[in-house]
Amino acid sequence: MDGVIKSIFTFILIVEFIIGNAGNSFIVLVNCIDWVKRRTISLVDQILIALAISRISLVWLIFGSWCVSVFFPALFATEKMLRMLTNIWTVTNHFSVWLAASLGTFYFLKIANFSNSIFLYLKWRVKKVVLVLLLVTLVLLFLNILLINIHINASINGYRGNMTCSSASCNFTRFSSVIALTSTVFILIPFILSLATFLLLTFSLWKHHKKMQHTVKGSRDASTEAHSGVMKTVITFLLLYSIFFLTFFMSVWISERLEENLIIILSEMMGMAYPSGHSCFLILGNKKLRQASLSVLWWLRYRFKDGEPSGHREFRESS
Repeated sequence: MDGVIKSIFTFILIVEFIIGNAGNSFIVLVNCIDWVKRRTISLVDQILIALAISRISLVWLIFGSWCVSVFFPALFATEKMLRMLTNIWTVTNHFSVWLAASLGTFYFLKIANFSNSIFLYLKWRVKKVVLVLLLVTLVLLFLNILLINIHINASINGYRGNMTCSSASCNFTRFSSVIALTSTVFILIPFILSLATFLLLTFSLWKHHKKMQHTVKGSRDASTEAHSGVMKTVITFLLLYSIFFLTFFMSVWISERLEENLIIILSEMMGMAYPSGHSCFLILGNKKLRQASLSVLWWLRYRFKDGEPSGHREFRESS
């Protein structure tokens, strides 16, 4: 029974790995092509490119850590591997969550409508607000790495003489606990920021909808569509990231109740849903990316249905 469950989890993990790489690479490729054509790039496209690159790194890290833990458990149990995975995970996860929070902040300041003077001040300086926010996160990243390494050193020194804690499962559990407990405060900051953005967007949409009821009835204007699109993207990020973060607590809580490989595969599979799934919602929520994805799907449809795109076939027949 465990073998069947492992096979299912492994299959899902590989599918998520492929989707994560394809989706995030697509975001980078489309925005870079548009950058070359226009010879200029907007701030939101810069954030999307950086976010997609961080997600690609996170996808490879999750998949790589699973491969090492399954095929090279002795290597996974070493102090060097533990420290390397922890620091790389901290950096990639930091940029992944903070860039997503910055993207939500950018959309919020651009789309929401409030008469508050502080909001209007920030709205008129949205680019500076996002850039300052990203610079502040670098300080938080430094503090996060510093505290995590202090925690790792304390954990390693405490368990160095304990021979019963030399297995891969013990090191994996310790790895999960170090990340989950030490990074909680740093992760909660962008999470709360995204949650506040979602709640304020909801309030802004409610005010706008109430205002529109007195003017235009039975229609959805552009502002309502923009509010709804951004809210879907933000709430998807919040839900998927909650699942991603809870996998680390889960691996600690149930590590003594299930077989170690089953825990590792389950936690990696659930964690992979965040960087892979959110990229799909980013594509659907962005007009340029959505149109590009539809063009690719139509091309693939004709490619596999008729052997080649219809335009190529007609050109060849006419010649």
